[in-house]
Amino acid sequence: MTKRELPPLSEGQLEIVNVVWDQGEVTVADVWRALTKRRPISRNTISTMITRLEEKGWLRQRVKAGSYFYTAAFSREKVLPRLVRRLVDAAFQGSAEGLVLTLLEEGRLSPDEVGRIKAMLEKAEGEKREGDK
Repeated sequence: MTKRELPPLSEGQLEIVNVVWDQGEVTVADVWRALTKRRPISRNTISTMITRLEEKGWLRQRVKAGSYFYTAAFSREKVLPRLVRRLVDAAFQGSAEGLVLTLLEEGRLSPDEVGRIKAMLEKAEGEKREGDK
């Protein structure tokens, strides 16, 4: 990301950025079609939100044959760690454990996800022990 910190995303803006990350390059119509499958939202609202995301540095615009195409300015892999850090700091007072416990208590993790998390924890613990030697 740039030296300048990107402004935080609202829930609606994050929905749009996720569509862009999933599809790569989109038009306003592409985003509108994707989001109206989940909930009613006007095309004008999507257009305004995309314009704001471009102004804030989250999206890049390209014009081809009179059509506007948008791509993410930064990859999901580069942005998600910062978003998660913001969430942990703001909602869980810096406690990653609080985030994980909330996910577990709310039943938001599938058995497969729990298994992958266990494996990651075991790997991290093994690496920590190796580093302590």
